[in-house]
Amino acid sequence: MNIISSPLVTENAFFHHVIPAGEPYLFEVKAGQTFRLLDTEGNQAVDTLFYSASNPRERYDAQRTMRNQNKVYLTTGTTLYSNLGNPLATIVADTCGRHDTLGGACAQESNTVRYSLDKRYMHSCRDNFMCACLHDGRLNKRDIGANINFFMNVPVTPEGGLTFADGISAPGKYVELKAHQDLIVLISNCPQLNNPCNGWNPTQAEVFVWN
Repeated sequence: MNIISSPLVTENAFFHHVIPAGEPYLFEVKAGQTFRLLDTEGNQAVDTLFYSASNPRERYDAQRTMRNQNKVYLTTGTTLYSNLGNPLATIVADTCGRHDTLGGACAQESNTVRYSLDKRYMHSCRDNFMCACLHDGRLNKRDIGANINFFMNVPVTPEGGLTFADGISAPGKYVELKAHQDLIVLISNCPQLNNPCNGWNPTQAEVFVWN
């Protein structure tokens, strides 16, 4: 873990938005701006995708990001890379210490396979991504790839498996990133109720942006 606090003060942010529990949100940041994702009440997974605003076909690439840093978890100092090999943003502060980019987003299909058939129609992060994409118009189904799960705890077992565990975040923890290019940021404030990634109780998250 690489826990580093930020010198930035929320009162000086020029933009602030509260994402309700279980809801999607799409916003833009400009190159050079810094943005913070805040886990307001703690133990809330914030599924996130990044796209180049000038060419949305250029998007976050989990494989390149992990390979370039030689680690599977994301924290302060991690640069997020695109599918074209370009840096999108760098994590410049992190008070949680570790974030997942292996577990993916919950969906109708995964809820059915992991839990039970009657969970198929529960709200999911993939549904959230799709709703936000359709509303925005620049993105569509093909643009939803492997995402980051900020604040989510997905330990890798000694056998190489993945487990969804109780979160390591807490109220007021945050991750802060500096954009290297103009970005579209697509968020699903995870609505999952069937595993402990949200402490069995999805809560709100917040976004702050500084120039």
